Amino acid sequence: MAKTVLVVDDDPTQRRLIQAVLEREGFAVAYAESGDQAIARLAAGGTADVVLLDLVMPGISGQDTLTEMRARGFNQPVIVVTATGGIDTVVQAMQAGATDFFVKPAAPERIIVSIRNALSMGALKGEVDRLKKHTSGRTTFDDLIGSSPAMTMVKRLGERAAKSGIPILITGESGVGKEVIARAVHGSSDRAGKPFVAVNCGAIPDNLVESILFGHEKGSFTGATDKHLGKFQEANGGTLFLDEVGELPLDMQVKLLRALQESEIDPIGSKRSIKVDVRIVSATNRDLSNAVAEGRFREDLYYRLNVFPIEAPSLRERKEDVPALVDCFVRRFNVEEGKAVVGAAPETLACLTAFDWPGNVRQLENAVYRAIVLADAPYLQPHDFPAISGIAAPPPEALSTPMPVPSAAELAASLPMPESPVRILDHKGHIRPLDEIERDLIQHAIEVYAGHMSEVARRLGIGRSTLYRKVRENGLEGLIKGAGEADEAAA
Repeated sequence: MAKTVLVVDDDPTQRRLIQAVLEREGFAVAYAESGDQAIARLAAGGTADVVLLDLVMPGISGQDTLTEMRARGFNQPVIVVTATGGIDTVVQAMQAGATDFFVKPAAPERIIVSIRNALSMGALKGEVDRLKKHTSGRTTFDDLIGSSPAMTMVKRLGERAAKSGIPILITGESGVGKEVIARAVHGSSDRAGKPFVAVNCGAIPDNLVESILFGHEKGSFTGATDKHLGKFQEANGGTLFLDEVGELPLDMQVKLLRALQESEIDPIGSKRSIKVDVRIVSATNRDLSNAVAEGRFREDLYYRLNVFPIEAPSLRERKEDVPALVDCFVRRFNVEEGKAVVGAAPETLACLTAFDWPGNVRQLENAVYRAIVLADAPYLQPHDFPAISGIAAPPPEALSTPMPVPSAAELAASLPMPESPVRILDHKGHIRPLDEIERDLIQHAIEVYAGHMSEVARRLGIGRSTLYRKVRENGLEGLIKGAGEADEAAA
């Protein structure tokens, strides 16, 4: 999914030049001609992964725009653009929350590096926030990825169930994210921040199920050298997630039922029962009603657990969520592996969306992980997913040739220009005076070549001293202020 850069600048020439730089690197570009427009766009939910913000604009300044963005809670990375590069201005912008800055006119390489660094920092901050929520038990349904109808229904049901203590049974195929939904239930309830304990009932040996769930006293059996609390006591005050609950042995189902009905447990070797306050969320990838009919699961326990069922959809039932999931996994594995992959190319997303994913979200996650480790380009290509696309990776030498980055002058020359940028005729159809045409031509050349006066003079076929004299005579000094000084310094 292409990252969107919001360019906030009142100069159409600068916007056109930056657009050419960004689109050549695969970024999507959005515009705002003023700070007010930028804030209005963000407030309306407009997409912006990075903001390029000019500091000097009519109306609200870039500095005030940045302050207002942060006050409203817009946390997108902001790169400020200035024509002067004064240290005080830059320090104020960084203190207000800017991620980086550059002085215009800037080289294309400088713009791209700044944007990619900003995206990497944003991904790192997002991953830190996600891990904090995960470890503190505060993951909510807003953190679940996906806006498809199937996932919207899951979120709606889960948010309602979380507000009560009703037992929840999450069903669905393996790998659909049942534990993620259970964590969102816990984080959206009044038990958020309390313990969330997950136990896979299918992975516990039969002779240890009772001890692991309910605990044991020291010396209660051979090998019990210490007292063990058990999962119910670990989750006291919070939520206990029983994954693959259908795998529990029948004798343990009886004890689990009593624990749920009486809110108390009997640790092995204990002389008295222990009261526990636990919210139960269970999950299974089996049809428990069939297991009940076949005598493999107790009917009374089934009805005790299946009070509020939530069915987690398979990934093939919500393929429109694949791009968002890929984007989430790219950000996560970039941080873990120290990579700087921007996202997936459009043809790659089309290939991934068309695949059926029998292993569901877990399979997609592992496929993206492998692709991130092997990726050599800024965007994941179909050959990074050979088992899915059927396309083999190209030879290493084909990947090692970097794409040339065009200069500002080359970009300006390649941009589509409007017809007759300098008018020859007046509104009555007569030839305009030569000095007016010359003034407009010089102004247009300065805008096209972004204030690079050496390039302007060369294109017009005159000397630089002659160009500066004509600029003064025609009152165009404002166009080259800052840019002209930078050009002289570079000369």
